[in-house]
Amino acid sequence: MPEQTRVVLVGATGLIGRAVMAEAVGRHDIHLVAVARREVPLPKGARMEMLLSDTGHWPDAIAAGRPHAVVIALGTTIKAVGGDKAAFRAVDHDLVLECAAAAKAAGAQQLIVVSSVGARFSSKNFYRSVKGEVEDKLAKLHFDRLDILRPGLLRGHRDGPPRPAERWGAIFSPVLDLLMQGSLRKYRSARAGDLARVILTLAGNRQRGRHVLEHDDFRRILRRG
Repeated sequence: MPEQTRVVLVGATGLIGRAVMAEAVGRHDIHLVAVARREVPLPKGARMEMLLSDTGHWPDAIAAGRPHAVVIALGTTIKAVGGDKAAFRAVDHDLVLECAAAAKAAGAQQLIVVSSVGARFSSKNFYRSVKGEVEDKLAKLHFDRLDILRPGLLRGHRDGPPRPAERWGAIFSPVLDLLMQGSLRKYRSARAGDLARVILTLAGNRQRGRHVLEHDDFRRILRRG
């Protein structure tokens, strides 16, 4: 049996994290270790580890996972934190970078991070500016391989109260996606399950360097996989 890639997943309770756990079922090439603050039901047939602790001890949990690759699927929204920009940065900037530094210290060779379409430090949009700032800082950690995923609207079932904008976006996105051509294609929506398949396909890839992946890259990886 080929050697398994040990993947530590940070952000297991969110939309993408849960999709990654589901996609890992039956994958004999992947040994998944999820890190979270609270328990989340495991997918049927899952054979994986889940390490629970408060965020202050996540570096220890990441190290305990002995990762080859670390996936960071953390994120909140401005609305979810009541418009508090400092609270937003605490998760999408501070916690992401703390987990990335812990991954580096734990010997992970690869980091896969879910960012956002349009991420750019110079953006006038606060959300995208923070995402771009984080991307720039992650590059300075010098992982052997850094994969930055920039999806548009993510479609899938979320826990908690529904977000009206996301609900309407999910309804109309198949039509809107068709209208997004040329340079706008990168803003097309993506199913959480598809992005999870992309993540696990990338895990263990030994091609070095920084790789920024958007909608068309996701589709190309899915076709190959």
